[in-house]
Amino acid sequence: MSSTMTTTANTTMNRAAGVHALTDAWTMTRRELAHWARQPVQMVVGLVFPVMLLLMFGYLVGGGRGVTGDYLDYLVPGMLALTMAFGLESTMLSVTQDLNKGVIDRFRSMPMANGAVLVGRSVADMLQSVVGLALLIAVAFALGWRTHSSPGAFLGAVGLLLLFRFAMLWIGIHLAMVAGKPELVTAVQILIWPVGFLSNALATPTSMPDWLGTLVEWNPMSHTATAVRDLFGAPGADADHLWTAIAWPLALLAVFFPLAVRRFGRLSK
Repeated sequence: MSSTMTTTANTTMNRAAGVHALTDAWTMTRRELAHWARQPVQMVVGLVFPVMLLLMFGYLVGGGRGVTGDYLDYLVPGMLALTMAFGLESTMLSVTQDLNKGVIDRFRSMPMANGAVLVGRSVADMLQSVVGLALLIAVAFALGWRTHSSPGAFLGAVGLLLLFRFAMLWIGIHLAMVAGKPELVTAVQILIWPVGFLSNALATPTSMPDWLGTLVEWNPMSHTATAVRDLFGAPGADADHLWTAIAWPLALLAVFFPLAVRRFGRLSK
């Protein structure tokens, strides 16, 4: 009887702790959303920048080396994937500023779940990513781009993009805490750019030198872009990258999520 009561009590306590952690994370999410309301220019710039890239590569710079058919069918999925790799500066700055201004120390003095700050920041970032994806897709439709697949495949493509974004987000959070200071974030952010442009977002690997094409094909973002093209029904898309497009972000999360949480716990003590 006593064993059953102990088990029940432990289960109740675990549920209460889980609810408490979720509540704390949502509180921190609302904190980040309030920052957006006070600084709307930063969010607007983050949303407009991918649109400018789409217009620039689609109509000014050109491109599409090795691409057959309408370049927009190839470019738009690539730009969507590229957008998921960029725009982490605000997240990285927010984390480093909280660490340097003693905000984390004040939060730790409250009955708050450990890591709620990072989770709240990541949720806010994902909400912005959803808005950014919707805006970029709307602009692509206005430019004449169309999908050639079912609604389910369309949603699956969006899910792959957000999964890749979530993995990149936790890499950014970890790198921000490694940098430690807001002024070093820009230098760290530069390291993310090669990941984006050494991919098949803008041109096919077959149009590149063999050694460069091999690097591009191994890039996790290339797998996401290729799988998204297939789910959108782009002509000539490769259907063999779906599982690797799922496996790569999950593998990155398995590495960087615990690293970020562990480092946050050490820095905030």
